[in-house]
Amino acid sequence: MLSSYRRVLSVPGTLAFSATGFVARLPISMVGLGIVLMISGQLGSYTLAGTVAAAYVMANALFAILHGRLLDRLGQSRVLPTTQVLVALSMVLLVWAVQDDWPVWSLHLFAATTGASLPQVGSAVRARWAHALSEPRQVQTAYALEAVVDEAVFLVGPVLATLLATTWHPSAGLVAAGLFGVTGTLYLSTQRRTEPPRYPRRHRATHGHRRMPWRMVLPMVALCLALGVIFGAVEVTTVAFAEERGAKAWAGVVLGIWALGSLVAGVVTGAVHWRRSADARMRLGMTAMAVAMLPLLLVDTMVGLASLLLLGGLAISPTLIATMSLANEVLPRARLTEGMALLHTGMAAGVAPGAAISGLLIDQGGATAAFVVPVVAGAVGVVAGLLTPRPATVTP
Repeated sequence: MLSSYRRVLSVPGTLAFSATGFVARLPISMVGLGIVLMISGQLGSYTLAGTVAAAYVMANALFAILHGRLLDRLGQSRVLPTTQVLVALSMVLLVWAVQDDWPVWSLHLFAATTGASLPQVGSAVRARWAHALSEPRQVQTAYALEAVVDEAVFLVGPVLATLLATTWHPSAGLVAAGLFGVTGTLYLSTQRRTEPPRYPRRHRATHGHRRMPWRMVLPMVALCLALGVIFGAVEVTTVAFAEERGAKAWAGVVLGIWALGSLVAGVVTGAVHWRRSADARMRLGMTAMAVAMLPLLLVDTMVGLASLLLLGGLAISPTLIATMSLANEVLPRARLTEGMALLHTGMAAGVAPGAAISGLLIDQGGATAAFVVPVVAGAVGVVAGLLTPRPATVTP
């Protein structure tokens, strides 16, 4: 089964940029949590920690598309080092501000600057795969590999950040995230052999389609937004569900099982030679995710919840892999990174409202009532998938 992965990783330079991308992406799963751990540990305020972390997340989502556009126009070797230096400086100022008790507004400012500067490493790595490989089947396998890497990032990063912040120093998790980001991103930017070509504005007309295929992209962004809402809602509601049953310590294990299901499904997806088109697999995966959310309204035990989330997790990676493969098919080469950043932004933008709405429903009616949020989001995702036209019907 692993022969598919062996073939794509045997292409010169691919193993290096994929492995480097893992290190460079660790801050994605560590910075927000690191901010909460640092501020709550040193200043004793979870409210302040939450608002500062929210400033970071919102700024990151707002500037992600701009990062993708700059990567396409100026090239990764120019954009990645510059943005990463800005991230490092912002993190240093944020840690310094907390240590020396600077005004609250400065904490929000430095957190927002960190989020706004954080480079879109995931989109950059996927663009490298699309440049390095010529066969669509191999690109799908590579995207499956990156989906597994993403899951590994979110399995390793939070644990590492928490361990460092609780056993060494409250700011240690955030500092480690900064070091991983600097090391991985700068090394990735030096790998010029696998870097996609730059597409300055004046050269775009000669490289692929002139315009973004919005008829395809907007429904796909809506589907990714629905997935983000599901992720945010399930995370918050699982914690509340476990607390109601006196098993809060097991919430992390249950969420880990959810991520494990996605990781396993991602590995299998990349190894299979699919006869179905990417758009058909995207719709099928989203439908499977929506169906898996329905029984959550009836679950009453932690074992039952873990079992259902394991099944739901099996649909995550295949849906994301198909969505990214479809994006690779329909996006103009000159705007590939920008388009993928749009999809990632949609997903990230859904997490916060999913968590917030679920929290409101938990306070009003308990955890089981809050599971209606991922159910509704799943239905919205299915509709978005159905509204996505087939690639052959879209005129460039």
